[in-house]
Amino acid sequence: MVSMPWMRQGSPKGWRLTDMGVTQELCERICATGFDDLTEDAKAAARRLVLDGLAVAVAGSKQEASPGVLAGHLQEMGGIEAASAIGFGFRTSPVNAAYINGVSMHVLDFEPMWNPANHQLSTTLPAALALAEWRGLGGREVLTALVKGIEMQGWVRQASHQFEARQAKFHPPGQVGPMGGVVAGGHMLRLDVDALRNALGIAASRAGSLLANAGTMTKSTNCGVAVSAGLDAAMLAARGFTANPDIFEAPQGYVDGLFDDRFVLDELLNYGPPFRVVEPGYAIKMFPSQYGTHFAITAALELHSKINDPTQIVSVEVVTPQMFYIDRPKPVTGLAGKFSWQYVTASGLLDGKVTMSTFEDKRRFAPDMEDMLSRISVNMREDIPARFDQMHVETTVSLKDGTSVTARCDGPRGKWGSPPIPAEDHLAKVRDCLAIRLSGADAEEVVSLAAHVDDLAPDELKRLMGLVATTGN
Repeated sequence: MVSMPWMRQGSPKGWRLTDMGVTQELCERICATGFDDLTEDAKAAARRLVLDGLAVAVAGSKQEASPGVLAGHLQEMGGIEAASAIGFGFRTSPVNAAYINGVSMHVLDFEPMWNPANHQLSTTLPAALALAEWRGLGGREVLTALVKGIEMQGWVRQASHQFEARQAKFHPPGQVGPMGGVVAGGHMLRLDVDALRNALGIAASRAGSLLANAGTMTKSTNCGVAVSAGLDAAMLAARGFTANPDIFEAPQGYVDGLFDDRFVLDELLNYGPPFRVVEPGYAIKMFPSQYGTHFAITAALELHSKINDPTQIVSVEVVTPQMFYIDRPKPVTGLAGKFSWQYVTASGLLDGKVTMSTFEDKRRFAPDMEDMLSRISVNMREDIPARFDQMHVETTVSLKDGTSVTARCDGPRGKWGSPPIPAEDHLAKVRDCLAIRLSGADAEEVVSLAAHVDDLAPDELKRLMGLVATTGN
C-alpha cells in the first residue's frame, strides 16, 4: 500500500480476514501482477484500447445527451482540480473526472465490445487516468491498471455464465464495471491484499444497472457510475474504510445477490496471463451503436450495394436472435436508434453508411426514414443464439418488380476469431472522433503519445490529457 498521510495502515478493524477464500486468493493474484507480468501482446492490445477510448470520449463529450448535461452538473458541484474532464476544459476531483469521462467514453456506443458482452474500457480506463493525473503517475501504471481492471471484469462475466442477452437481468457494465474500476484504482494506489479485499467489498455494494434505460440518457451513466464507484471504493479502502472482505463468497454478497446459480466462483481464479485483452480479446467497433445492431448494419450495407433505388423497396424482413431491448420499430429519438434493429437497417439501406450523424434526431425524423421504418419487420427467433460470438442476422428485401435479395451476417468485421480491424481503418475512426474537437496537429499528437503510452512520463501523460480535455471546435 502506498504511503499517504490520509491512509491507515494495516488490516481493517471489524472483520477478521479469513484463510485463503476465493476473494483473498484472487486479491493476492491481482496485487502480485505488475507491468513486467504483462505479455507483449497484452501491452500492444492495451495501447490500442487507450487510443480508442480517448478518441471516442472526445467525440462523445460533444453530445448534449448526456455528457453535456452531466458536465455542467459536476462543474457546478465543484471539487478539487485534480483530473481532466475530457472535452470540457475543466478539472475536477478524480471520482468526478472518472464519472464524466466514463459517460463520454460510452455514450456513442462506439467503444470496443468484449466476449462475454460488456463495456470494459469505459469502466476501467477513466479511473486509471484520473489517478495518474492526480498522483503524478506515468503511462506504465495506467497501462497495467487497464489490463488488470479489464481482466477482473472479464472473469466475472465469464464466471457468471450469463452469456445470452435474454438471460441478463442487469446491464453488464453496471453489474461488473465497479469491479474493474476498483482493481484499476487499487493498482494506481498500490493497495495491499487486505485493502483490496475491502475495496472490492465496498464496490460490490454499488453494483447494478437496468437494461430498461437503454436508449435513454441514463444508459451511458451506467458506465460512468460504475467506474467512479470503483475508484471511490479504492480510495476509501486506502483510507482504511471497511467492508466484507470475502464479498465474492459471502452469503448475500456480490455473487449471491447479483447473479444466479450458474456462477462458477472458482473461475475467477483464472485471473492472469495471457490476459483477456488478448484472449478472447476485443472487437473494435466501426459503427457507433449497440453491437448486435452491427450484424444488421453489415447485412443492410451489403443489400444497399445491390439495390440501385431504395424507393423500390416494398418490404424488409430482418431475422434476428431474441434481443428484446433492441427491438424498436419506431425509436423515439436518434439516440434510441442505436438500439433498434429497424432503424440501423433502414439507415444502411437508405444511406449506404452508418456514422455518428446517423443517430441525430434530424436523420431519425426525416420523411424517407419514417417511410422506410414502416416497411421493416423483425422476426426474433428463439433458435438463434442471443450472444455476439454465435449469432447471425439475415435480412431479405422485397422489391416492386417482384424480386427479392437477401444478405446474412455471421459477424461484423473484427469479430472474435476473424481478422482484427486493420490499423489504418482504426486510425481513420480515431481521427474522425478526435476531429470533432481537436485540430489536426493536436489530434496527431494524441495519436503519437497514445501509441507508446506505457513510455510516457507523468508530465507527458498530463500533456496527453490536456490535449483531449480541450473544448476545441
